[in-house]
Amino acid sequence: MSESQAVAETAEEIISGVWYWGVRDERIGGYWGWSHAADGVLIDPHRLAADALAQLGEIRATVLTTSSHQRSAWRFRRELDVPVYLPALAKEMDEEPDSRYGEGDELPGRLQPIFTPGAGTTQHALLLPGDPSVLFTSDLFVRSREGPLEFVPAEYMHDAAQARRSAERLLDFDFDVLCSAHGAPLVSGAKQALGDLLG
Repeated sequence: MSESQAVAETAEEIISGVWYWGVRDERIGGYWGWSHAADGVLIDPHRLAADALAQLGEIRATVLTTSSHQRSAWRFRRELDVPVYLPALAKEMDEEPDSRYGEGDELPGRLQPIFTPGAGTTQHALLLPGDPSVLFTSDLFVRSREGPLEFVPAEYMHDAAQARRSAERLLDFDFDVLCSAHGAPLVSGAKQALGDLLG
């Protein structure tokens, strides 16, 4: 999967040490793709202008939630000399990652992977414990900047029923902030918003 040509000019700090930035990704019809950074780890990163990248502090690794979010991971691996982590079951790769992971494995930046199949077959959410705790999700959810949390439309999912079960399972974890790869972050009331979505 080729890298998007779009470059984000700025990154916004959501809470202390957690950042996000987005681009209109021409590879997916101009829809927004959001990237994040936390504790020195890039998560599903799109390209970011050098000045904005410098704001994030020292980068130690890139973690991908799924193979379709390779985005600029290989560019950052070359430019920053940082390893790339990818789910163990992922197959469609432009380059081989430095390490593969599954639920229960330790990841850089204290990130804890949670297997969340449904939107795709290999996707993982990443939980960053703390106060507040942050949940990064792959392709389960979308959200406009001021809108409610919603599921990605079923026609873009591998198995919508399984995606719903994955979302229900996320309620077993403690999180305050929710960051989606295709939506604006929910900085407060995130777990309640997910409960409301599930009805």
